[in-house]
Amino acid sequence: MKNIIKVRDKEFSLFISFEEIDTAITKVANEINNDLKGQTPLFLVILNGAFMFAADLFKKIDLDCEISFVKLASYTGTQTSSIVKELLGLSEDIKGRTIIIVEDIVDTGITMESMIKQLKEKEVKEIRIATLLFKPDAFIKKYNIDYVGMKIPNDFIVGYGLDYNGHGRNLKDIYKIIE
Repeated sequence: MKNIIKVRDKEFSLFISFEEIDTAITKVANEINNDLKGQTPLFLVILNGAFMFAADLFKKIDLDCEISFVKLASYTGTQTSSIVKELLGLSEDIKGRTIIIVEDIVDTGITMESMIKQLKEKEVKEIRIATLLFKPDAFIKKYNIDYVGMKIPNDFIVGYGLDYNGHGRNLKDIYKIIE
């Protein structure tokens, strides 16, 4: 594990080790397993960033469940664009289902709000949100986030699925930008 890394033209310092990430994932999985015992939820993973979190989370879920993936986009560089586009849609019939949206990070909440709206239009039974990381200082929306692995400051981060212009997703640990 390196303390300082370079991704493209920016430097980042170690922020969250994989061991801390794994502990947070176990906490989220335990809460979901307890809350949804006896149910058959559909985990809806938002790509690209949440793929690593989803893989590790899913290994710790003891429920009869399914998993599917959607792709949304709202980031350009290090700033959110505030415009959410659905890039890859949902093929399953989800009417009457309990959905757990799996996201790597919730910051402003704009992307998630768009996802919630699209799911409600499909007449789901219940929507729950599981995120590895939550930035309360950046959050500008009013919905509840059911499962939060860790609350973090409003720093730009990379690693463990999170990227900087498509790079750095493969890092095992999470790094924050050095200004």
